[in-house]
Amino acid sequence: MTLATIWEHLYMVLAALLIAVMLGIPLGIVSYIYPSSRKVILRVVDVIQTTPALALLGIIMVFVGAGKPTVIAGLTLYSLLPIVRNTELGLRQVSPHIKEAAIGIGMSRFYRLVRVELPLAVPVMFAGLRIAAVNAVGTAVFAAYVGGGGIGSFINTGILRRDMGMILAGTGALVIIAVVFDFGMGFLEGRLARRTSA
Repeated sequence: MTLATIWEHLYMVLAALLIAVMLGIPLGIVSYIYPSSRKVILRVVDVIQTTPALALLGIIMVFVGAGKPTVIAGLTLYSLLPIVRNTELGLRQVSPHIKEAAIGIGMSRFYRLVRVELPLAVPVMFAGLRIAAVNAVGTAVFAAYVGGGGIGSFINTGILRRDMGMILAGTGALVIIAVVFDFGMGFLEGRLARRTSA
């Protein structure tokens, strides 16, 4: 396994997470501002999350074709649920007293959201991103079945050859990447939580 293989895997994960954040945070904000939309939005992303990974990638491949775009689209959809849910939850958990104080000094709805509520919700939102990131690292293994490459292709080759060394190297790399993501983002999450509570 080469560094290029690992980078290929990371590229698909990071690209998908970036797009998921760009889509998920606005959807979470809409769920918070318009409670009537909350059930619909969360239901849709929940259904996507419960769809088997290979089935979802297969559906996307019909329209997009095989390759990395299919994998990135699939990982993006899979990453939406924790990001949307934690964004809405984080905003909803902001203290009512803080919201009332912001209203009392004349803040507009938009200004209050951007300057008060979102900054206080960041630790919870980041926890959702952390979950999405770790899940995406593992789910990206299925890229091998739709021509996306990455570590999944290396593991798949090892399975076909019945080469335990290749299989262990691939799964070991996945475990290390997932642990690094989880530990690093957990550290940042703790820093953010302490900063907002200070």
